[in-house]
Amino acid sequence: MIESWMTQLRKGLLEYCVLLVLRRGESYGYEIVQALKQIEDLSVSESTVYPILGRLRDERYLKARDVPSAAGPPRRYFSLTPAGKVRLSEMNAYWSVLVEALSQLKSANPKDNKKR
Repeated sequence: MIESWMTQLRKGLLEYCVLLVLRRGESYGYEIVQALKQIEDLSVSESTVYPILGRLRDERYLKARDVPSAAGPPRRYFSLTPAGKVRLSEMNAYWSVLVEALSQLKSANPKDNKKR
């Protein structure tokens, strides 16, 4: 089913999407989820995004700081580290290469693909 493929593709892109959101500046988890939900095809739940944030922090691509909140538990704000900025730059570069490769493949004559 196409929905399953779309879900898997979206999951594979979420790390990139989170880093793209955070390039704008520091944000807490719920804000990141809301930013992704603004784009219908990227709509995800908090239970999907929070593990990615934790992993990216563990890998030192993000730093986190807790800020007390009057409305409940402290908010954890995330921002890109220098390594995170490099990672995003590398992902941006690869994205351009990938889009070009897919464009070439899509525009190729199907008969040409069989010869390879």
